[in-house]
Amino acid sequence: MIEVRPGGRRRIDRVLDPDYVRDLGELALTTLRERRNEAAQEETDLSYLRRLLHARIDIVRAEQARRAAGDGGSVVDQLAAILAGNALGPATGSGRHHPLEPSRAGEHRRQAEALVGDADLSDVTALSDERLAGALETYREQELSVSARRREVQHVVDTINAEIAARYAQGTASVDELISRERGRTGKD
Repeated sequence: MIEVRPGGRRRIDRVLDPDYVRDLGELALTTLRERRNEAAQEETDLSYLRRLLHARIDIVRAEQARRAAGDGGSVVDQLAAILAGNALGPATGSGRHHPLEPSRAGEHRRQAEALVGDADLSDVTALSDERLAGALETYREQELSVSARRREVQHVVDTINAEIAARYAQGTASVDELISRERGRTGKD
């Protein structure tokens, strides 16, 4: 489960602290953008972890289905189809385009792999039916936790974006200023 620690130093602790979005109207536009970008990075990382968990859930379900059907084949032989099935299925939930790369990919992969202790998902056929069911339940619980935190972070991003948009609508922020700042940052004229 992903816990948020009040006063913690991790990014998720900062982003989900109620003070993070309190009194946004008093913050400088650059500070708002920095907070939005930090929250967006956290959303990207949570989305990546969620995708890892979905892949593991799909692999375990495929192994359970293979066993129930008495199929003598290997889930490894079906791996490409299993993972592609999730990617090609209809979109659900509150997915967004993530222009950012996950910043903690290795950490999330290790976290997902550690969820079932010593269960090596590269060989799900070696797990007993009971351990396979336990792994699936653990992955589902973790996915629910990650999804809940992701929705909370998305709300933070949306709240900050609304404040930024309101400033542009009210004329207290300028698109010309943004373009000029971006040009100066990238060195393009």
